[in-house]
Amino acid sequence: MSFSKEPPYAHGQAAKTAVLFCNLGTPDAATPKAVRRYLAEFLSDHRVVEIPRLLWMLILHGIILRFRPAKSAAKYASVWTAEGSPLKIWTEKQAALLQSQLTQLGHHVVVRWAMRYGSTSIASQLDALKADGVTRVLVLPAYPQYSATTTASVFDAVYMWAQKTRSIPELRFINHYHDDAKYIAALSSSVSSYWQAHGQPDKLVMSFHGVPERTLHLGDIYHCECFKTARLLAQSLGLSKDQYQVTFQSRLGRAKWLEPYTEPTLIAMGKAGVGRVDVICPGFTSDCLETLEEINMEAREAFLHAGGKTFHYITCLNDSPIAIDALAAVATQHLSGWDTQTAPDVSTLAHSRAEALALGAKN
Repeated sequence: MSFSKEPPYAHGQAAKTAVLFCNLGTPDAATPKAVRRYLAEFLSDHRVVEIPRLLWMLILHGIILRFRPAKSAAKYASVWTAEGSPLKIWTEKQAALLQSQLTQLGHHVVVRWAMRYGSTSIASQLDALKADGVTRVLVLPAYPQYSATTTASVFDAVYMWAQKTRSIPELRFINHYHDDAKYIAALSSSVSSYWQAHGQPDKLVMSFHGVPERTLHLGDIYHCECFKTARLLAQSLGLSKDQYQVTFQSRLGRAKWLEPYTEPTLIAMGKAGVGRVDVICPGFTSDCLETLEEINMEAREAFLHAGGKTFHYITCLNDSPIAIDALAAVATQHLSGWDTQTAPDVSTLAHSRAEALALGAKN
């Protein structure tokens, strides 16, 4: 195996720490071509689709990538902004604010963001961090609940980069923060503030991204972590079991996924005479296609068409101060043991690099 070119080793190099905040990804544009490129990478991941690869590649390239990109591009266009993809906008803002918050807390760290699929890739950001002299990396996925389809796939991307790297930085991975006290408090504060302004609904629906049910039977802990998040949030809000409902959205294909499904549940509520529902998506740290289009447009229309009177979507935490505070608390916990309170000696680091370059030139 050949290794990628990397900065020369500098003897006595000072330790430098980075936090890599990783989200799922997004097309570069709301066009069929860009969406096709994005979906080809996303749906080729064996973590996302666990069908025998040869069969799945025939289905993916023979059917799905021929017809789905145009339809998906239209959905992306409905939520696209002048700045671009909502997911990318929020992820970039979250990383910048996390950098500021950690700095205020006294941590000398570099915070970068990356996407598992599309740009900016995890590998390219790790290359940039390594070129910047980073020797320790904390990988923070944007997903509060662990799933092999999301969190583990982020780790795969880091491992694949490491396979081609000679001098690998010290790595740490955050699996989840689904029950972190500050994360739950942030969700609770968001809902409480919304209700103070708009009143309370007849039912609060907590919609999480779905995964095939077989993943639960194979040992994925995602289902349990979603329900724990929901239970803790409901307790914080003082809700009884009949005042909220957990559902799962974004089903793909004909296989059975985690139930109950979000849209059919909302339709049933509308038919049953539930007047107002509020929907929150506690598994998403930032608003994206799945929340802005699937929930706030499609699910809204389905509920109202079924007889529901009022539909409210409570936005994701996005760049709110409580969200950044929660992310900083999670990062700080996992930075423990690494000296991030002492600033690296830049002059020593530069001197060591100069020596290494000079030695390399002689050899």
